[in-house]
Amino acid sequence: MSKFLKGTLVLMAAMFITKILGFVNRIVVARLIGEEGVGLYMMVFPTFILVVTLTQIGLPVAISRSIAAAEARGETAKMKRILAVSLAITVSLSLLFTPALLMLAPYLSETLFTDPRTYYPLIAISPAIPIIAVSSVLRGYFQGRQNMKPAAYSQVIEQIARIILIAVFTKQMLPYGVEYAAAGAMAAAAVGELASLIYLLCMFRLNKTFLLRRRFFQTIHKSKDTVKELLEVALPSTGSRMIGSLSWFFEPIVVTQSLAIAGVAAITATREYGVLTGYALPVMFLPSFVTLALSTSLVPAVSEAYAKKHYKLLEHRIQEALRFCLVTGGLAVLVLFLYAEPLMKFMYHSSNGSRFIELMAPFFLFYYYQGPLQAVLQGLNLANAAMINSFIGSAIKLAVIFIFASQPQFGIFGAALGISVSIVLVTLLHLAVVFKKISLTIHLGQYLKFTIVLVISYFASQIVSGLWLTGLTPLPHLAAGIITTCLLYLIFSFVSGLITKQDVKRIPFFKK
Repeated sequence: MSKFLKGTLVLMAAMFITKILGFVNRIVVARLIGEEGVGLYMMVFPTFILVVTLTQIGLPVAISRSIAAAEARGETAKMKRILAVSLAITVSLSLLFTPALLMLAPYLSETLFTDPRTYYPLIAISPAIPIIAVSSVLRGYFQGRQNMKPAAYSQVIEQIARIILIAVFTKQMLPYGVEYAAAGAMAAAAVGELASLIYLLCMFRLNKTFLLRRRFFQTIHKSKDTVKELLEVALPSTGSRMIGSLSWFFEPIVVTQSLAIAGVAAITATREYGVLTGYALPVMFLPSFVTLALSTSLVPAVSEAYAKKHYKLLEHRIQEALRFCLVTGGLAVLVLFLYAEPLMKFMYHSSNGSRFIELMAPFFLFYYYQGPLQAVLQGLNLANAAMINSFIGSAIKLAVIFIFASQPQFGIFGAALGISVSIVLVTLLHLAVVFKKISLTIHLGQYLKFTIVLVISYFASQIVSGLWLTGLTPLPHLAAGIITTCLLYLIFSFVSGLITKQDVKRIPFFKK
């Protein structure tokens, strides 16, 4: 097995574990601090992500690329300059934006978020910004050297530390108020980032090719070409992420301001936003790890076929990817829609978020398509088109949220509608760009089969649940119901031809 493939498999396994641990983290937070606490946490978190994005300015990708090229040429001095320049840039930006966030915290909490209690979580998470600035550079360095283990393991360490510390910090702070408990959860996240950084520094010391001493940074003033090389890659690559971060930053602001117009009190708005973004959305995002893994394989597969002008192979690979997303996404939507309430009760000890899942689950079929379609655009050298589509979707999302959430009859459901509209719009725009670039056939029969399988599986699950599972206690009933639904869906998919014998035998998914 090649070094590249080993590294990819390690990173993918770590991504899966990190996603599961991140979900566990959200469950722990929700159970400990409740809906209001989660609302405060989720209002503040997009601001933190925006500041981190501004601090990194896309450098991790640029570092990885430049380090790989320098190591291939045996230029150890160049690698040293890349690391020195990157650390200087990110640390300087973090020292600029962290105090700015601290100074703006009162304005953000009282005016934009309309809930002064968000001040404490904002302050608690601020120390994590310079920590992430350094750790992101080190991750890029290791990835550039095709050593994926430190970056992968550091993410797992961060999540484990966060889960343990959240339980400690929130319990200690909860007696002082829910805002302090939310701040405790944020502080746990900051300490988790610190644990991750310590591990990365230890790995750097063990694998060092040069030392981080005073003379290390004396090379910066001689590194204008290195700065230019890094920024030429970093700034364009951060475009899509910046759009996403800005959209996420404005989302809680638009939601709270709209709900205020609708006459919803700030405390109620915080609680409802917490239920939507802290309870319901993470459950619906969880199945996306399947399409994320598919997207990783799809980019080089599409790039290779397109570069060699093997257009039949290109269409075959895209069609197979879309069929795979259709089948897996359909199963996820079916399970979420059928078991929304018992799932929420099992995970969060509250069924409040189930109403959002029942409303939004059908739209999330488009979300499970979105990642692979974006991968196709990247493989076709259409990353700029993907960025423009994301911008349009973000703008429409905020507009729909403001229009509907400000109406008393919609309230927080206006926010759910805006998110759903954005998901559908961006996916359709991605699909339109793919159709414009290459000739792609729409197999209507396949989608008709899928619809029939989905409907039959839904009613069959209802019948089986009503006949055979009624005497079970809640948890066994939920587990048996989900297993039954999955088996019925897979059987009907296999009988209809949505799943073929070749699919079962084919590992990895794309094969020449």
